[in-house]
Amino acid sequence: MKSENSSPHTPSSPQLLSSHFINPENLSWQPTKYPGVDIKVLYQDEPRGLMTALFRWAPGSSLPFHEHVDIEQTYVIQGHLVDDEGECRTGEFVWRPGGSRHVAHAPEGALILAFFLQPNRFFRESGGTPPQ
Repeated sequence: MKSENSSPHTPSSPQLLSSHFINPENLSWQPTKYPGVDIKVLYQDEPRGLMTALFRWAPGSSLPFHEHVDIEQTYVIQGHLVDDEGECRTGEFVWRPGGSRHVAHAPEGALILAFFLQPNRFFRESGGTPPQ
């Protein structure tokens, strides 16, 4: 077993088959490029696109229009997330299929645990408009 308290870990070789324990309290919140949305990466495998992370959303924060390239799973620890399809509250879970698109809001703030198989694709990062 391996304990990790200072940073996320991606195994660098198949020989690292032990468990990797992460204490999120020992990780610092990192700002994302979206105001009011901070992240603690718990696991990331960039070549495969996998990521598990805690997200802290400030009241009123949002993620702009984006597409889930593959399944995205979210468990709301605290607060709630809202989009045009509904609302996910404290203790609830939502998953979205690959190809789904939305703008996500946290009107009162939120703390979520999210699992991604591929990174999201944001349409307005390059100044473009969303595809129709």
